[in-house]
Amino acid sequence: MTTTETPAHPPAGPGAAPKSARAAGPRTARKEGATLNVFSHGVLVIWAIMVALPLVWAVMTSFKDDAAIFGSPWSLPDRLRFDNWSRAWSQAHMSDYFLNTALVVGGSLVGTLVLGSMAAYVLARFDFPGNRFVYYLFVGGMSFPIMLALVPLFYVVDNMGLLNTIHGLILVYIAYSLPFTVFFLTAFFRTLPTSVAEAAFVDGASHSRTFFQVMLPMAKPGLISVGIFNFLGQWNQYMLPTVLNTDPDKHVLTQGLVQLAVSQGYKGDWSGLFAGLVMAMLPVLAAYIVFQRQVVTGLTAGALK
Repeated sequence: MTTTETPAHPPAGPGAAPKSARAAGPRTARKEGATLNVFSHGVLVIWAIMVALPLVWAVMTSFKDDAAIFGSPWSLPDRLRFDNWSRAWSQAHMSDYFLNTALVVGGSLVGTLVLGSMAAYVLARFDFPGNRFVYYLFVGGMSFPIMLALVPLFYVVDNMGLLNTIHGLILVYIAYSLPFTVFFLTAFFRTLPTSVAEAAFVDGASHSRTFFQVMLPMAKPGLISVGIFNFLGQWNQYMLPTVLNTDPDKHVLTQGLVQLAVSQGYKGDWSGLFAGLVMAMLPVLAAYIVFQRQVVTGLTAGALK
């Protein structure tokens, strides 16, 4: 009586890959992933150094005197000279520039978020004739070069009696920031659940009450994100105030920095110039550090539904 022994491993079919080849596949993929990970982290580190190094250098330089700035530009200051900051704040009128900028940016930011959120909510939630046309008008406003509008904008603002005024600059900033705000918030409002608004309508809430008390609080991450972007753009705006705000007493921070660079350059007060530059950077850095988590949440919320 003969018995047939069953092989421990059945022979592989004609299309099966050898065991060594199957084991090498995941190993090769892991090596490639590790190499790509190291490369991407290296690029990010280099980019972080390129961004952070000028900021750190400017902060260090703002605490040096003029001789140390030119004599040892990369060394740490021997002592902290806060008189550079006080000189830039008082003698270079940085305090006045800060106040004007705070009034303009604060008013325009509130107006942009209120008007932009209302327009975006209507475009995202209600179907009416011309809905897409109005939406694409706002989208087209993002691609319109501001350089082409400076001359007619100057005459429009002048005819309205708003030239060289804080409230005139606020209105121009709002109009300048609305296209991006409406584009961003329209996509964000579309991701919010409609059942919440429907429940509010069933309970007797009006459209305005539903928007301000129900939908607007739910859109807080998107409002913070677009608010940060608008704050950065309006804080660093230079071309519009240069054309529409020629009164020296109402100059904003960007105009003041240019004037400070010219005057301090002739005077040789480079330490005061760097102190003023760091003063202008601090609010932007503080705003992003405080709201960085909300910015990331607002940017990713529109991709998840």
